[in-house]
Amino acid sequence: MKPTEQAWQGELWLGADFCLVAGTTGHARPHAHYAHQVLMARAGDVKVLIDEQPWQGPLLIIASNRRHAILDSQQHAVTLFAEPLAFTLDDLESVCRRTGPDLEALAAQLRALPRRDLDPRLEKALRRLRALDDGALPAQSLAAEASLSLSQLERLFSGTLGLSVRRLVLWQRLRQALRLAMAGNSLTSAAIAAGFADSAHFSRSVRSQFGIRADLTLRQLKLRLLD
Repeated sequence: MKPTEQAWQGELWLGADFCLVAGTTGHARPHAHYAHQVLMARAGDVKVLIDEQPWQGPLLIIASNRRHAILDSQQHAVTLFAEPLAFTLDDLESVCRRTGPDLEALAAQLRALPRRDLDPRLEKALRRLRALDDGALPAQSLAAEASLSLSQLERLFSGTLGLSVRRLVLWQRLRQALRLAMAGNSLTSAAIAAGFADSAHFSRSVRSQFGIRADLTLRQLKLRLLD
């Protein structure tokens, strides 16, 4: 008999290029996502699997696209997800070690932290992407916004991050759907507004990116918008 899957519980503070989850961890199956992730224990240590190896400590860092899992639920922690296009891993570690799991201090320092210098064409594409309010944003449209062909924009993204344009578009669509769902919209309406085909498509994407069940976890987190 499979053990019951536990939901994450607590608060989610959502910024333009980072978010903080504070409370108790739930389960997260093996997965890898675009964001850098930092886990900070509020008491004792946090425990995770990174590349199938167990890690334990008061602060653990998981780089972008690195496979990991959280198998022990009910860990009291603050988890930071931050966009690699905005923050270096060294800067994130420095801020987290300085503030610890103090939500107010951590959010304030992250908002004040200078963002990475990027190619101006990439900056233009990102501004368009982050201004997305609803609906799907085709990668081709993003390239046109930066006055580039899609192949040129793909090379620019992969050369900077090793990340495809479409995966970054998916990340933004997930962010938008999560915000809408946690603000009280149904999973179906949130998914469609953010450009997913339906709630099942959105739920599969959440599972793939975060290793969690959207229908189980989103009801348990209280949303606070930072921007």
